[in-house]
Amino acid sequence: MRFGATRCSQRSLLRFGELTTYPYTTKLMPANRNGDLTTKESDPTPSLYDVLISGLSTGIGSLPFTDAREAALLSLNANPLLPAAPQLGLPREGMVAQWVNALPEVTVDLDGSIAIDPSLVTAAITTEITREFHDGLLTFLDEAAVSDMPPNRVKFQMCGPLTMGVALVRAGLPAELAFDRAAAAVSAWAPVLEKIVAERLPGAAAVIFLDEPSLVLWTRDDAPLEREQAVDLLSSALAQFTVCTGVHVCSGGDLRLAFETGARVLSVPVSADVLQDADVVARHLDADGWFAWGAVPTDRPVGESADPLWRETVSVWCELTRRGADPVALRTHGIITPACGLAGHGQSQAEHVLRLADRLAARVGDQAAAVKLTVGA
Repeated sequence: MRFGATRCSQRSLLRFGELTTYPYTTKLMPANRNGDLTTKESDPTPSLYDVLISGLSTGIGSLPFTDAREAALLSLNANPLLPAAPQLGLPREGMVAQWVNALPEVTVDLDGSIAIDPSLVTAAITTEITREFHDGLLTFLDEAAVSDMPPNRVKFQMCGPLTMGVALVRAGLPAELAFDRAAAAVSAWAPVLEKIVAERLPGAAAVIFLDEPSLVLWTRDDAPLEREQAVDLLSSALAQFTVCTGVHVCSGGDLRLAFETGARVLSVPVSADVLQDADVVARHLDADGWFAWGAVPTDRPVGESADPLWRETVSVWCELTRRGADPVALRTHGIITPACGLAGHGQSQAEHVLRLADRLAARVGDQAAAVKLTVGA
């Protein structure tokens, strides 16, 4: 994916310096790559708006581990500045199963499938974070709390209301009721998740993504809910959180719909698909929004070096710049992730993907630091 990258570099990057010449080892970022927050003592819990800084990497959802401690330690070590609480490679920690179990009308089987008892749809929702469904999350909190250097930023993810609603429709609930119940479940989980993080990691600021792979249905005009209703549902779910929030959009998902919800972070794979929504990218950045760039593919092999992935990312950024996006904001308002979850990978492959993301994030951090130096920030 080149998209005329060389010309783009000459036209747009030179305005703030020869950013393409900065390798990720330039040491322009502070020693701990925490931006202006260089020590734990000088960095009390970051606020809602400074929790995100350039140079961060994190995970997206699942890891191919059944041992919760191994998964937690990998996340903490591979992406130390913004580690993600992992979902384990177990059926009951599946994206939907893990959170839909709060609904009394839903039974989650051992294989992660769900069954519906319509007679219970008026019963009270019960939200309890348990080892049965959330061992990865709880063990992550345990390990982070006893770490020699507990993280001051942590990332979590949960099933979004659109994807949960689609799952309930497929399990047999009428669409209107299914999405109402999904919205109620997510709203009920929001304070519970925030509370346990605050109690177990009081010095850390949280970022929470709602995972919405079902957004591909809105791209295909094949969704069981009207678009405007979907925007309202997802926007209302995001409003239940007091921490920084994002929406993860899988490949082929409706990025425009996610943007319309007002999410602070939009998580998207780095690919030619995002160019179709270049105006959305530009508008989101202009509104001080952030992107979590899925710069490490999860649907194909990746090599040992980060260089090809870096060139692909910069090439997409250059084409987005040509189409109206701010080249500075693309770097200063971006973090790096795998394109999607890693449950389908081997354990060593998953570790490699996470470490590649961290190496790419370091390059983004260096470029962002160079921007600030050049423009006198």
